[in-house]
Amino acid sequence: MVNSHRKPMFTIHTGFYCLVAILLQIRICSQFSVPSSHHFTEDPGAFPVASNGEPFPWQELRLPKVVIPLHYDLFVHPNLTSLDFVASEKIEVLVSNATQFIILHSKDLEITNATLQSEEDSRYMKSGRELKVLSYPAHQQIALLVPEKLMPHLKYYVAIDFQARLSDGFKGFYKSTYRTLGGETRILAVTDFEPTQARMAFPCFDEPLFKANFSIKIRRESRHTALSNMPKVKTIELEGGLLEDHFETTVKMSTYLVAYIVCDFHSLSGITSSGVKVSIYASPDKRNQTHYALQASLKLLDFYEKYFDINYPLPKLDLIAIPDFASGAMENWGLITYRETSLFFDPKTSSASDKLWVTRVIAHELAHQWFGNLVTMEWWNDIWLNEGFANYMELIAVNATYPELQFDDYFLDMCFEVITKDSLNSSRPISKPAETPTQIQEMFDEVSYNKGACILNMLKDFLGEEKFQKGIIQYLKKFSYRNAKNDDLWNSLSNSCLESDFTSGGVCHSDPKMTSNMLTFLGENAEVKEMMTTWTLQKGIPLLVVKQDGHSLRLQQERFLQGVFQEDPEWRALQERYLWHIPLTYSTSSSNVIHRHILKSKTDILDLPEKTSWVKFNVDSNGYYIVHYEGHGWDQLITQLNQNHTLLRPKDRIGLLHDVFQLVGAGRLTLDKALDMTHYLQHETSSPALLKGLSYLELFYHMMDRRNISDISENLKRYLLQYFKPVIDRQSWSDEGSVWDRMLRSALLKLACDLNHAPCIQKAAELFSQWMESSGKLNIPTDVLKIVYSVGAQTTTGWNYLLELYELSMSSAEKNKILYALSTSKHQEKLQKLIELGMEGKVIKTQDLAALLHAIARRPKGQQLAWDFVRENWTHLLKKFDLGSFAIRIIISGTTAHFSSKDKLQEFAQPVLRPRKISQCIKDTNYEKQGSGNQRLVTTSQIIRN
Repeated sequence: MVNSHRKPMFTIHTGFYCLVAILLQIRICSQFSVPSSHHFTEDPGAFPVASNGEPFPWQELRLPKVVIPLHYDLFVHPNLTSLDFVASEKIEVLVSNATQFIILHSKDLEITNATLQSEEDSRYMKSGRELKVLSYPAHQQIALLVPEKLMPHLKYYVAIDFQARLSDGFKGFYKSTYRTLGGETRILAVTDFEPTQARMAFPCFDEPLFKANFSIKIRRESRHTALSNMPKVKTIELEGGLLEDHFETTVKMSTYLVAYIVCDFHSLSGITSSGVKVSIYASPDKRNQTHYALQASLKLLDFYEKYFDINYPLPKLDLIAIPDFASGAMENWGLITYRETSLFFDPKTSSASDKLWVTRVIAHELAHQWFGNLVTMEWWNDIWLNEGFANYMELIAVNATYPELQFDDYFLDMCFEVITKDSLNSSRPISKPAETPTQIQEMFDEVSYNKGACILNMLKDFLGEEKFQKGIIQYLKKFSYRNAKNDDLWNSLSNSCLESDFTSGGVCHSDPKMTSNMLTFLGENAEVKEMMTTWTLQKGIPLLVVKQDGHSLRLQQERFLQGVFQEDPEWRALQERYLWHIPLTYSTSSSNVIHRHILKSKTDILDLPEKTSWVKFNVDSNGYYIVHYEGHGWDQLITQLNQNHTLLRPKDRIGLLHDVFQLVGAGRLTLDKALDMTHYLQHETSSPALLKGLSYLELFYHMMDRRNISDISENLKRYLLQYFKPVIDRQSWSDEGSVWDRMLRSALLKLACDLNHAPCIQKAAELFSQWMESSGKLNIPTDVLKIVYSVGAQTTTGWNYLLELYELSMSSAEKNKILYALSTSKHQEKLQKLIELGMEGKVIKTQDLAALLHAIARRPKGQQLAWDFVRENWTHLLKKFDLGSFAIRIIISGTTAHFSSKDKLQEFAQPVLRPRKISQCIKDTNYEKQGSGNQRLVTTSQIIRN
């Protein structure tokens, strides 16, 4: 699954806005309280009571393992007029221990009948015996009480008839709508089950360990098409003009990967080199936006088959764009569902960053067909084995298939963003217990996705690319169609010899070559597990403190924390028991050699072979740690950047910019030092490095602007426009150049217009006027489209015209840009109208409400408006989005990230939105440090004035 990071409607630079709060020593907890009906609070010693008042025979959240599903025969008939469905299933189960009940998951389903057959009954076609059904909604479970004990090692068949409404939300079996070019509203029925919503569509053993085969039949009208995980075997014509589609039986898989859709979509298809049919489905009017997705899917699927040395196991793969979809995409085996912005590419309205996003989401979901589908985590505490690996494989796959997209730099920025979250005391370990559906949903966050990917990239750099690849191939082959846990991965990577590597004497001849890199540091008994558990089982990120003393480097590791300072009484306690095995890399001014060392203790000393003017740790920023250079270390690096920045690798320059600003936020460096480092940027030749530096300076400007510190914000505005005027003036209003050149152009021109730079405003207004006069037919370069729309939206005429176009546009990329532009209005009544349209869900779809609120809150005029709306409509928002969902997290972080006062925190803590652990939240906030924080801002002003 891709979070809408899986992607929100707008690119959200979460790390930057967290840094704003951190720099002011304000940390807001974003875990809101849950209405009591959502809690799983049963006393573990009490016997549960079913909904009818009778005793319920099972009290655990997890299902018993005495009854194992083998095969589901599932029939579904959705009615797209009455918006409900009737269904039936026959589950073949194997009993491991004698029992008088079967426990399954079921949520919001009306069970109309349940029967049981033994294997012998089924063989002789005897009717099943009726079962009593008890429901326990608190655990989303039902119990089927059998008249006689089920005997061990025997198979039985459970038949259940049930019905329900199509869900109004985004989970289970739900309805989605779209408008045609002619203005007609059409309905489709679609499933989305991860992590715990298959139980909303059919009673099942809804845990990843209970893998089974599925045979699916779907009844539909002739004007519709039915899709499922597998190809269609046959279609039967029924009375009344109905059709019933029968699909091939699936491979063995978990319930959350089951998918079926009834729609009237059209498709575009192609065949991979190994004969897999790949089809892209879209609503009829948007089929022309699927060409790039098909090209990318064919290319990426071919790559993965070769890289994993395992063929894609299904005969077909469908990718379908769903008009209403909560996340970015979902990896259902053989039928991947996408938000439209994650699959469509329109050459007239999609920018370079849009193309990069679509490519990486497709790469992510295709990687899941192996990581997650073929091999699945045993339980949700290790969801990072799915999501972290899929994010990591984006890097490998996109670099191999679309090198021109320069995905390395995007990946690096992703790691920087999660570091910001991971440096807070409110972070969590990658692998942690999760039992309730809400706890499980909360595991789908930046830590699982991004930190998981970043530590895998660090491990690959440590082991070597070839050994790492062999290890994951071994892992996939060994656990195919099974479940795995953390230790299984580490064991595979520790011993990555495949059967083909062994000689007749039983020796893995390739092993010495593959392990030489690792043996340099750890010796022959190198243990990957020992190192990696320090990264997965404890939260946070290490800070490496380096002090050069002649030919010696004194190293010290500690836990890097934002919002808690060394002089704080709790700082020492928060450092205790934290120790990482850090695979260090470093280079020096004396040579281009990359030196390596494993730091397994709190302190260590390294000897330098020769005199050097500077040393730079974390080469190419492949390591997941921050570096602080004590003494003259930072000054030496800043001097080198100003003299000749090209002696440092581009990624090393980006890493230095990132670390220096992180250290400012943690109180370890003054802002003067960070600004000193940015001076070299006027000579920077790397677009990603220039973008990174500018993003921090822009962040400070917006922080001052929101706090209404006008003298500093005006000085900073002049500083930015004067200092970077040459590079701004070099930008053309076009789509020329590499992907990163184009993204730099978008960022620079957006910054210039945000700062009211007259030439930028004039050019954007001119293009907008020409575009309006052409009735929207003028093709504006896609990389500046959002900028032109945003300037145009500042007039009432332009704003109204854009809103009209938003409703009519068939391009999701264009709608995305228009909605962002509409959210930049300085008129609160216009922003209020957007929020109302988002809540209504017709013109602005509900799926886009979270990102809309985030975008409005980023502006000084919209921050209070968005926050007031969330406070007043919290209960309604919980009805639209699941607690713990990415949408809720975006709403909370987006509307509170700019808070920078104690009054705001107290307002946040009111009963309507009382955080869990509010006392800890206030403790982390550290208001007594406000003085030193403001002093740093004064220093900023002085530097800018000079």
